[in-house]
Amino acid sequence: MNADPQLLASAVTNLLNNAFTYTHAGGRVVLRVNHEHERVMIEVEDQCGGIPDSATDRFQPFGERRGRDRTGLGLGLSIARKAVEAHGGDIHIRNIPGTGCVFTIEIPVGEAVGRQPAVL
Repeated sequence: MNADPQLLASAVTNLLNNAFTYTHAGGRVVLRVNHEHERVMIEVEDQCGGIPDSATDRFQPFGERRGRDRTGLGLGLSIARKAVEAHGGDIHIRNIPGTGCVFTIEIPVGEAVGRQPAVL
């Protein structure tokens, strides 16, 4: 896969940081990587209890998922989306109410878009 390693790492790191922040004590965070249909799938699954329904886009900067204590800036998901889109990919959320969320990054195996790609 051709990708900018720092840019892709920033997307995954932001998802993992959110997962560790919002997962309830005693819960788990799982990172998975799969390859299917000429796409690399990177999943971060958490046990945050699920995301409450909202009419707003979860990937907008300074969004509602920002911590109640306001310690975060609310930029992690926005940064992750921009990094993934720079690679010609997309990012999705699967909400599992009462349990958690699965964030999935999908990136095509072909050439990266944007900065000069490096091989991961």
